[in-house]
Amino acid sequence: MKKFLRLLYLAPMALLLAACDNGFEEMNVNPNASTAVVPGFLFTRAQLSAVSNNYTGAAYLTIGGSMQHFATYKEVPAAGDKYFNYTYSTGSWGMYGGTDMTTQGSIIDIEQVISAVNTAPADVNKLSVARIWKAYMYHRLTDLYGDIPYSQAGKALTDKNYTPVYDQQSAIYADMLKELEQAIAAFDPAQATFGTSDLIYGGDITKWKKFGYSLMLRLGMRLTQVDAALAKTWVQKAIAGGVITSDSDIATIAYVDGSVTASRNFIASGLMGTDYVTPGGDNVEGGKFSKTLIDHLKTTKDPRLNVISIVWVPSADGKTFTADTTTALQKGMQNAAFNSLPADFNSYSEPNPNTILKYSAPLLVFTSAEVHLLLAEAAVRGWYSAGTAQAEYNSAVTSGMKQWALFGSAGTISDAKINAYLTANPYKTSGSVDEQIEQISTQKWVTLFLEDEYEIFSNWRRTGYPKLTPTNYPGNLTGGKIPTRFQIPDSEGIYNETNFIEARTRQGGTNNLSSVVWWDK
Repeated sequence: MKKFLRLLYLAPMALLLAACDNGFEEMNVNPNASTAVVPGFLFTRAQLSAVSNNYTGAAYLTIGGSMQHFATYKEVPAAGDKYFNYTYSTGSWGMYGGTDMTTQGSIIDIEQVISAVNTAPADVNKLSVARIWKAYMYHRLTDLYGDIPYSQAGKALTDKNYTPVYDQQSAIYADMLKELEQAIAAFDPAQATFGTSDLIYGGDITKWKKFGYSLMLRLGMRLTQVDAALAKTWVQKAIAGGVITSDSDIATIAYVDGSVTASRNFIASGLMGTDYVTPGGDNVEGGKFSKTLIDHLKTTKDPRLNVISIVWVPSADGKTFTADTTTALQKGMQNAAFNSLPADFNSYSEPNPNTILKYSAPLLVFTSAEVHLLLAEAAVRGWYSAGTAQAEYNSAVTSGMKQWALFGSAGTISDAKINAYLTANPYKTSGSVDEQIEQISTQKWVTLFLEDEYEIFSNWRRTGYPKLTPTNYPGNLTGGKIPTRFQIPDSEGIYNETNFIEARTRQGGTNNLSSVVWWDK
């Protein structure tokens, strides 16, 4: 009876709504919103959102701590320092979009761009660049999480597929390398580009080819522990194609120190907002540079120490502070050594406000320094005969130090200092293959600092270098083991349960910070 009365009550309401529907749909359309995909706009957004996604939680607090570039005395933000709080690692999943379906991630952006430019021959260059950038985004995601949605991902709008399958990482790598090869080959100098909508190269397809081959080189080298023969094939194919070896070809994104937060360098903004707000006293998340990093830079007499690191020195009355880069003053904080504010907290080193913390600092997306280190490893493995490991290593060090000049005068390192460093830390040509790879990888740990913590994390898992001493803070989540994989959000077990469980089972039955990805042997 109650059900009948409810239906009886709703019936006239339904008629009323039907009568009022005339013209309602038109009234409900936002006249200022675009109803069609604008590829240039979405590509710009895909570039910006992909590189900045979850920087604070992932690159800073999780990877930056576990790779011992940073340390904290607090427990909550100690995802990498004390191996606590796995939730910081789940945020990178946001590249797919918000789980509440209210936000669109960079994966959907790039899929929409590809769909929009996939048919017109005149858009071939836009399509190629989008495919290369798609590979860049997915390689970061799969390297963090392992098996992930790939072949069916980003299809919710076009295919109404809200539960994509999880592809195996081996298959994802095979497809990314194929995509890079095909995209590079399809470039046509006679056709249009994204132009100024491309924040990295402004539509320069010659440079995009080098970027694509450099990414191919990175991905090929990632396969060394699972399929050396296949790794060699792709590494040599990339080198033959032409990679980034000149500083003029470095992939960067420019930022400005404007009032709009989105226009600022997200690393500087993230570090400032998360920790390094004002000199003296406590920091928001208790962060400082790690003792491991500072000790290494001081021991090797690395001039980058004075570019990246400062200690706040108080005035006589203690009311003002001066950022001091003097080598003798620099001191890193031991990882997982404290659970409350250390009495000497102010004496520990933190990022230089005149370089790292500048809102107008550029983002270095892919550098010649990294490529030279990859070429050095290729030479050590006998896969690159056009150069020597020593020459490539020296070029990497030189480029890696000179690139700090892009951050302003405080980042300039003289040729004399670079030469002095190379003299004091010569490449070990007589070392074994493993010893040489250790030196190359340790240099990568320094050179890619700030530029690409994600790649440092991946290279450490692949090679085991640099040698880092794990922490074993009471109650940590890994049993005193440095985290090796990011944790997929619990929401996937709700919204995409079947595929999530299948992938979890396939990867050893676990979804935690101690899991490993396919290429990590």
